[in-house]
Amino acid sequence: MEIYQQLIVLGARGRGCHLITQEILQALPQLAQIRKGLCHLFLLHTSASLMINENADPSVRRDLEAFTEVLVPEDFPYTHTLEGPDDMPAHIKSALYGVSLTIPISDGSLVLGTWQGIYLCEHRDFATNRKIYATLIGVPKGVT
Repeated sequence: MEIYQQLIVLGARGRGCHLITQEILQALPQLAQIRKGLCHLFLLHTSASLMINENADPSVRRDLEAFTEVLVPEDFPYTHTLEGPDDMPAHIKSALYGVSLTIPISDGSLVLGTWQGIYLCEHRDFATNRKIYATLIGVPKGVT
């Protein structure tokens, strides 16, 4: 059993759902060495989230963002307003969607469905870089 850990830093993005599958794969070359195991991704922020969803049609991303804005509006009378009108809604969205994912690994690849991709959901208007702590746990290739 091997364990690898890697901090992945993603560049700042605007509000919305951003497909990051390729960035994750590029940051984890150790993935290719794992025959079977798990990849755990943990976002180190409270105003963004991670999700797996449909990766083929960009309108899915726009619809997810539009629905989320209706579900958690900025004009609700929040009491936590010190960091701006998008801050408390961002915390709620992060709590709803979650900040971690666990994905199986098989033969050096993440096990994702045909139309599945990994998304960073940015819930702030002016976010900074986002950090994801990745942990790969698995049996190396060549070990039975």
